[in-house]
Amino acid sequence: MSETQASDYSARHLSVLEGLEAVRKRPGMYIGSTDHRGLMHCLWEIIDNAVDEALEGFCDTIDVRLHPDHSASVADNGRGIPVDEVPGVGLSGVEVVFTKLHAGGKFGSGSYAASGGLHGVGASVVNALSARMDVEVDRGGKTWQMCFRRGEPGEFDDSRQRTPNSPFTPFTDQSRLKTVGKVAKKKTGTRVRFWADFQIFPSDEGFTWETLLARARQTAFLVPGLTINCFDERGEEVVHESFRFDGGVVDFVDWLSNDGAVTDTWHIQGEGTFTETVQALDPESGHLRAVETERICEVDCALRWGIGYDAQLESFVNIIATPKGGTHVAGFEQAVLKVLRSQVDKNTRKLKVTAKDGRPEKDDVLAGMTAVVTVRFPEPQFEGQTKEILGTPQIRTVVARVVGDWLESKFASSKRDDKQQTSALLEKVVGEMKARVSARIHKEISRRKNALETSSLPAKLADCRSEDVDQTELFIVEGDSALGTAKAARNSQYQALFPIRGKILNVQKASTADMLANAECANIIQVIGAGSGRTFDIEQARYGKVILMTDADVDGAHIRTLLLTLFFRYMRPMVEAGRVYAAVPPLHRIEVAGKGRKSREFIYTYSEEELHRQLAALRKAGRTWKEPIQRYKGLGEMDADQLAETTMDRAHRALRRITLADEAALRQAEDVFELLMGQVVGPRRDFIVEEAAGIDRERIDA
Repeated sequence: MSETQASDYSARHLSVLEGLEAVRKRPGMYIGSTDHRGLMHCLWEIIDNAVDEALEGFCDTIDVRLHPDHSASVADNGRGIPVDEVPGVGLSGVEVVFTKLHAGGKFGSGSYAASGGLHGVGASVVNALSARMDVEVDRGGKTWQMCFRRGEPGEFDDSRQRTPNSPFTPFTDQSRLKTVGKVAKKKTGTRVRFWADFQIFPSDEGFTWETLLARARQTAFLVPGLTINCFDERGEEVVHESFRFDGGVVDFVDWLSNDGAVTDTWHIQGEGTFTETVQALDPESGHLRAVETERICEVDCALRWGIGYDAQLESFVNIIATPKGGTHVAGFEQAVLKVLRSQVDKNTRKLKVTAKDGRPEKDDVLAGMTAVVTVRFPEPQFEGQTKEILGTPQIRTVVARVVGDWLESKFASSKRDDKQQTSALLEKVVGEMKARVSARIHKEISRRKNALETSSLPAKLADCRSEDVDQTELFIVEGDSALGTAKAARNSQYQALFPIRGKILNVQKASTADMLANAECANIIQVIGAGSGRTFDIEQARYGKVILMTDADVDGAHIRTLLLTLFFRYMRPMVEAGRVYAAVPPLHRIEVAGKGRKSREFIYTYSEEELHRQLAALRKAGRTWKEPIQRYKGLGEMDADQLAETTMDRAHRALRRITLADEAALRQAEDVFELLMGQVVGPRRDFIVEEAAGIDRERIDA
């Protein structure tokens, strides 16, 4: 290769390297990039070869190891790469697979019915981009080995240690597939270990454990019964994770879902046939010719709708992820939209759909849906070696027919459970459709009006004068009595007030349509002015901060929870951006008597613990206070000066910011909202019983 002198080149070198030199020259064509993603793609190529054996039923265990010397290895118990000589080539099967582009068991030989590797370049590309690759094959009662340096076969002298820099002697006359051990006759499998070439990849790039786990988990979901063991040997202790799922795509969807269910997880399976013209080798002439071939496409999908509005759709072709979709995803979405549109049209009276609501759009139907779409068929056409988009056009029709027929039968089912689920789904779709229309109307009417125009905002809103969103604050206040005090306490330049009457609708239980029909919820969405659900646009929000100001008692906490549920379900970007706060009104006011030159003063405390600390400090200082200590039951008990000083004035107040720090926090929040506010009562009752001992009885206004 690059370190071999020109005088040492033989015809053999040139024949081996003519294709692989092109890979090293333009690696991005084959692995997408030469950064971390490209390095991980090399690992995927080797893993996918092992998974293809599992798809054919010959492999049930794959071990993946990340070694401390910047290498990775993949071992499987499949059939093992053929070690005999390939007819007409004069090379062993191992050398052909790892040195010849567009060669291998999946490239038109019929060894695999459906596989992820189809271009015949995966293993050879990884070999070309590796400083060293060692391949061991258990087959025929022996262990065979062949080593490569940057794609060139030869022998390493590992007498000192096994590294890519060990002395290397390339084969010049012919390759030798060494026998390095004996195994049981029935034992077969392949082990591949490769060291990334730092002439291609940056030396500071390494394999990422979390990315490997995500891929291994995903693959285990897609190949039921396959066990994938991952080992990270780079730290002081070996880290081990193992994955096996027998439920397939249904388990995958259940794992991806993190919101309350509208429907169960539906499993759609079927197959269809299609014909395509392919280039096949004519044995008589030795040239390629066009042949009409009939293909069978297996469709395996799982989907469910939840109460959320985010859509999550994962798609795969022969277990290869297609993150940018393709014809299979287009067919799936086409079928779902067509069936649900026809069902809404059939039930317009029952669903209270009017002409002004229009028809459901794709986003209305996909809102809250979690789905995994997989197809299996021979020789799929991808756009590029990285296989991110499926291009085979006939698959769209096959998937649309399978999914459409299954959904039609589901909606036609007379079973009570099916009727309940399909009815709930139609209500959700119609609710999303109405929310979209309503959001557009809200955006049109909620823009600030100048002095010559009339405002369509709710009459109860006490707006502020400033239009600087970074400075403005909206206080959502509990009750009209507190509103009067808050009006006198606020700075009307940048503080707006909006009162709510008691407890708003629990939107975790209610449908989107019910939420929009509720005056309090609709008014809050209109006042903020950025829409709701998936149409929410945080750039259109009229206030920089939204502050929930409720009483410091159990009822106030309940109202605050209901409001947070509304924001979390329908205006989540506000929470994610840290723009939703809870005001912290005081619980007690201590009136301390004057002493000497000191005049009387007032101390506010915000918890029982803080109250006892303050009283102990006053007692130690020899100061007295007026009994009884005032205990605030609500905001209405304060006068304007007290409310301003403790809760609204930026110079003295305390605010509690509501945040979602990361994905784990989001999942935890989803679980908590579903526990406290969801439809299922049992877990909530258990939670109340378990936490009853921790309740502060002083805070219960009874």
